[in-house]
Amino acid sequence: MVTVHGISKYNKKNATAITIGTFDGVHVGHTKILERLINSAKNLKLSATLLTFFPHPRMVLQKDTDIKLLNTIEEKVEILESLGLDVLIVQPFTKDFSRLTATEFVRDYLVNKLQIKKIIIGYDHRFGRNRDANIQDLVSFGNTFDFKVDEIPVQEIDDVSVSSTKIRKALLAGEVQIANEYLGYPYMLTGIIKRGKGLGKTISFPTANLHIEESYKLIPKNGVYVVRSMIDNTLVFGMMNIGYNPTVAGKKKSIEINFFDIDMDLYDQKIQIGILHRIRDEHKFESLEALKDQLQKDKEISLSLIAT
Repeated sequence: MVTVHGISKYNKKNATAITIGTFDGVHVGHTKILERLINSAKNLKLSATLLTFFPHPRMVLQKDTDIKLLNTIEEKVEILESLGLDVLIVQPFTKDFSRLTATEFVRDYLVNKLQIKKIIIGYDHRFGRNRDANIQDLVSFGNTFDFKVDEIPVQEIDDVSVSSTKIRKALLAGEVQIANEYLGYPYMLTGIIKRGKGLGKTISFPTANLHIEESYKLIPKNGVYVVRSMIDNTLVFGMMNIGYNPTVAGKKKSIEINFFDIDMDLYDQKIQIGILHRIRDEHKFESLEALKDQLQKDKEISLSLIAT
């Protein structure tokens, strides 16, 4: 898969079949649409192309700084790469870009730059300045500029919308297995390992503090989770705490991972973890010894879940 940051930088001569959208989460509903795109492109000997946007349009147009996304752009690229797309175009979404008329967007970008011959799009898709154009307008543009419009059925689009909403709600409620079922893969967190206070070592549970730079990334409900990660090409498991460490009067929210059976310096490394199960809520314990006892129980539960 070729990743291009900006439609203006697309210089391929291949004609394309495309779909357009934010595709946050790249969940099972999205993959159905992308499979349809890929199969159609192969049959027509076109490049299967996804046009997506970053930042999320709501961040730019609505100043919705509270919006939380299921993927960072890096995570999205990684997931999409595994699906068989030919081209991913990540278009920087700006106010200037949002002011393009529907005609300018279709003629100058889709037709002249991307050379589209087919577009697969939802029945409710709107585009152009003030989102004033709809799928009927797109069909009209197709007649003018010689490309076909393939409408995604109502049910399929509604399923995508419902899935995204359910995934967010499930993660915020700590129901990670429900979220994973809709995603089709374990929900992931990606960040840099930073030094913490070192308290974990004193009770024989050293932790790696995961720092996520992207403030828009959705963090699941506070609590203790079973996780996995690929570190130095080795699959490792562990348990993760999201929260404030109330036993030691923590004031700042942190994400701390205790990896099992691994002894290496992870500081300043970028790692990605997949969340498998949620064990319990975060609690305040009477002493560090009581916390240590609970962590041992958490580890036993984690190992039993990993073994199943």
